[in-house]
Amino acid sequence: MGKPTGFMEHARQERSYAPVPERVIHYHEFVVPLSDADLSTQGARCMDCGIPYCHQGCPVHNLIPDFNDLVYQSDWRAAIEVLHATNNFPEFTGRICPAPCEAACTLNLHDTPVTIKTIECAIIDKAWERGWIQPQISRHKTRKRVAVVGSGPAGLAAAQQLARAGHTVKLFERQDRIGGLLRYGIPDFKLDKGLIDRRMAQMRAEGVEFHTNLHIGIDIPARQLVENYDAVVLAGGSEQPRDLSVPGRDLQGIHFAMDFLRANSKRVQGVPVPDVEFISAQGKRVVVIGGGDTGSDCIGTANRHGAASVIQLEILPQPPEREDKGLTWPHWPNKLRTSSSQEEGCQRKWSVLTKAFIDDGKGQVKALDCIQVDWTKDDTGNWRMSEVPGTEFTLEADLVTLAMGFLHPVHEGMIQELGIALDKPGNVKSPTQGPDAYHTSLPGIFAAGDMRRGQSLVVWAIREGRQCARAVDQWLMGRSDLAG
Repeated sequence: MGKPTGFMEHARQERSYAPVPERVIHYHEFVVPLSDADLSTQGARCMDCGIPYCHQGCPVHNLIPDFNDLVYQSDWRAAIEVLHATNNFPEFTGRICPAPCEAACTLNLHDTPVTIKTIECAIIDKAWERGWIQPQISRHKTRKRVAVVGSGPAGLAAAQQLARAGHTVKLFERQDRIGGLLRYGIPDFKLDKGLIDRRMAQMRAEGVEFHTNLHIGIDIPARQLVENYDAVVLAGGSEQPRDLSVPGRDLQGIHFAMDFLRANSKRVQGVPVPDVEFISAQGKRVVVIGGGDTGSDCIGTANRHGAASVIQLEILPQPPEREDKGLTWPHWPNKLRTSSSQEEGCQRKWSVLTKAFIDDGKGQVKALDCIQVDWTKDDTGNWRMSEVPGTEFTLEADLVTLAMGFLHPVHEGMIQELGIALDKPGNVKSPTQGPDAYHTSLPGIFAAGDMRRGQSLVVWAIREGRQCARAVDQWLMGRSDLAG
């Protein structure tokens, strides 16, 4: 372990942010990193528990106590080897993962978990700076061809692992640039896109071929991939947004969150976006419906546009300031969290249901009719929502973004053409255990990430991509040396 008494001697120290007035005028990352000395001290706080519950919290099973100790010892070179053993892209998770590992940390029993996410990000950033990350080119070629559809974190992880196993890998993306939601769905101020480009260069050297502007099932028949490749991995994500079917939904000024975010990110990254497709919040009263990460991204983007005001609505009740550790630890707790975007300027309203959108008489939204709701458990223990009489109110709005999550992958096109079996929520049906792990109902076709498990975290997508690659390799070769 780091220092046996480190957790008693040193307080938790986290990265800080640039001041709000400075950061809302640009789209660059604004996290202020810790010094090497401070990082070493934070690594010393790791208790190296007999049962490291941080492993339980981390979907990719990062060897957290090991790299914490190495950072404490200032052995950064060894630390990146340990980190890369389980995670292909720690520069992504070190920035946008909510850190369930820290929630599971034993020190979180006292609200002082080890700054695992900060240490992880520091390790990978230093490794890139010092040139330690080089292509891992397979010494042998299997002559097996694998097509990967979707270039989000699951597709990228699967493609990289399969290339390192010696297979010929081609990755297909329907957008004009690689990265999936990492590229256009997550704002640049949270994730610099140069990080994606840097990994792409490494993957190209390892043999991955990237193909953009190709919508499988639309531009190219999905069956063509099945016929021309030995295996196909579907990693297209969960992109069917949850809609709000209330009166006035068809008014101008009401948009799905991804349409708002994608158009903005393209302009930030220098991709031409016609004015008719760009959604500006400048000078507008913005209402964001949905309290998750996507909603927060809408808030941060709207504030950078210069919105007149931003209000975020959440249908669920306000969580407690602190969780009951005895009931929740080491699991992810339901407690009040405030994102960096919410800190930049946003009024948050809880237990609110939108009943209708109001027309200004010209086809443009001007307000929302809302009502407070109450949540109670029925006799079977299930939560039930009911409207609270007399709590109706109206919110003025010029722009509304719907950030209520995603239902399942888009079925039109590839999935319908292939006729793959779906589970009850509408995701591609594919087990994670047994001889058919990650296999769909069709032979040689696999699925990973949000397309298979539903909307989830980047860290889960990376894990699924890695495990799916191992399943594909084992199916093609009869065995696999790839780590899951």
